[in-house]
Amino acid sequence: MDQLNEKQSSLIDYLKSLGKTAIAFSGGVDSTFLLKTAYDALGDDVLAIIGKTVSVPNREYLEAVSFCRSLGVQHTVIGIDQMSIEGFADNPPERCYLCKKALFAAFLKEAASRGFGCVAEGSNMDDLGDYRPGLKALSELGIRSPLREADLTKADIRALSRELDLPTWNKPSFACLATRIPCREEITEEKLHMVEEAEECLFDLGFTQVRVRHHGEIARIEVVKEEMTKLLEPDVAMIVTGRLRESGFRYITVDLDGYRTGSTNPKDTIEEENKRE
Repeated sequence: MDQLNEKQSSLIDYLKSLGKTAIAFSGGVDSTFLLKTAYDALGDDVLAIIGKTVSVPNREYLEAVSFCRSLGVQHTVIGIDQMSIEGFADNPPERCYLCKKALFAAFLKEAASRGFGCVAEGSNMDDLGDYRPGLKALSELGIRSPLREADLTKADIRALSRELDLPTWNKPSFACLATRIPCREEITEEKLHMVEEAEECLFDLGFTQVRVRHHGEIARIEVVKEEMTKLLEPDVAMIVTGRLRESGFRYITVDLDGYRTGSTNPKDTIEEENKRE
């Protein structure tokens, strides 16, 4: 715990060194901890910027706004038309780079207009071990990553969030809805809405960690293995198949490997294409 407290102190010192800072806030585990810590350290010298996009479920957006209001931190919402970002809808391996570049450029502009010279975001040390082209965009734009500067991992952040009594300390991990569509398959608002409605159904039924992957007419459901038996119960399965068909899917499948991050990761597509060349 001493090491964890040292990391927390390092984070606070780093945030104080930044001065007036805008935090890119999604309402997830990492950005909630970062915003809370920044607000405690800097007070009114913190601004939360919430991006409203079609790839973020309305549930997540509303939770982010609600937390800002409960914390008392000043916040603003910026609407971003992701479909107008050049190349985004084509869903190339670097999709996240294209999106992050446009999104954070807008954040920087908004922050500067309000007198905030710095924009920070919530990636942590664990993010360095995955395929994250968006981190390149953040680096190019000069976006700060205080949690990585303090050497904090996801487990560290959850532990410290629990100490702070943050409601997100055990919140399931979330990634934007575009990650549910395999690389190089076109992204449309209709597909994103289908996925959002499908996952909302599963959350409403009490599932904790959910992904619904979009494969044309097929929905591939991922839940943690501990909850797979529940998903296959006749009454639950009937509700799920009915709701997902209403959302536009024709065939409903369950991935027997269960929930896992990156099962439609562009890195896998790149590696397969390289093998064929």
